[in-house]
Amino acid sequence: MPEKIKLTILLIGVIILFIVISLAFTTYLFNKKRLLFIQEQKLQQAEHQNQLLQKELEKQKSIEQERERISHDMHDDLGAGISALKLQAEFLKQKAGDDDLQNDINELLKTSEEMNLSMREMLWSLNSGNDTLGSFIDYAIQYADNFLRKTKIKLWSESEDIISDTPISTELRRNMFLCLKEAVNNVYKHSHANTLKLYFLQEKNIFTMKISDDGTGIQDGHSEGNGLRNMKRRMQEQEGECHIVKEGPGTQILFRIKV
Repeated sequence: MPEKIKLTILLIGVIILFIVISLAFTTYLFNKKRLLFIQEQKLQQAEHQNQLLQKELEKQKSIEQERERISHDMHDDLGAGISALKLQAEFLKQKAGDDDLQNDINELLKTSEEMNLSMREMLWSLNSGNDTLGSFIDYAIQYADNFLRKTKIKLWSESEDIISDTPISTELRRNMFLCLKEAVNNVYKHSHANTLKLYFLQEKNIFTMKISDDGTGIQDGHSEGNGLRNMKRRMQEQEGECHIVKEGPGTQILFRIKV
């Protein structure tokens, strides 16, 4: 009888061990299948993301190609048209004897020159090859030099630790240029300054542009004009900063942004 009980207990133990092993094996197979399913899902998601990224890259490439086409068309068509208009006005000016007529022609020449300048700015904005920090700084200095050339204001510029090929977006480049353009124009119109200095600094991914002059400065309590408000708004839209800095005489405007 005891042998029978021992045999029964042993049999039950074997059955229990078999059930445990079966459950463990079944659980292992289930987890493995589940893991394979999750990995397959991740691969499908990664493939879908790659497809979306590829489509976005193709879209961006198409946009850049369209920008280049518009840029070339503007240069070839509008540029040639403005040059022809200016040449014709110069020819008419030589033949005109009436002072009033000559004044009108001078206004026409001035307008054509302004149109030519605006067109060059648009071409620079459209060209994706200019989407670098170095290109922005070079054009900013060139613009300020051309703008101030016929004034008494002397231009100085300084760059520090600039990595020229640092990429920047077209939108950021355009807004930074419009801020600089507004600031330089304000110096010319309001400061009575003799010198204007452009200072550019790069600290890792932080870009700083400071525009300072030795003019009369902004009086304490003076309300902000539309120009300053527009500059601050543009920088805020790009998650940057725009400040009036108090450092000696004149006015200093500081722009700081992540690139």
